[in-house]
Amino acid sequence: MTRPRVQHVSLPRPPGSDEATRAFYGDLLGLEEIPPPTSIVSLDVIWYRLGEAELHLFAEEPHSDPSGRHVCIEVDDLEATRARLVAAGYTPEDTVAIPGRPRFFCRDPFGNRIEFTTIVDDYMKYQG
Repeated sequence: MTRPRVQHVSLPRPPGSDEATRAFYGDLLGLEEIPPPTSIVSLDVIWYRLGEAELHLFAEEPHSDPSGRHVCIEVDDLEATRARLVAAGYTPEDTVAIPGRPRFFCRDPFGNRIEFTTIVDDYMKYQG
């Protein structure tokens, strides 16, 4: 039996936010946009390749969401990613450290919470 793995993650974005979506996920984060299947193009979705998985951004009227739900994106250079976000006007938020996984959170233009990390060591080595 094969191990389960994430195929895609879906996040909401406001209707009509195509330009802001592409500016943040494509231009700022450097994700590769991929075409959605033609059978669902009418659903107003924008898809990106995210490593071996995909990120799907679907149009939905905004609503308040104070939960801790988030997606985590592993990057090669965490500090360069932080610097790009700050330069673009975003506010990274530091959080509780995980040994071997430096990380921070940031909100996308639509309020979705995103964690950014770099895996530098096995956190299990640091378990009590």
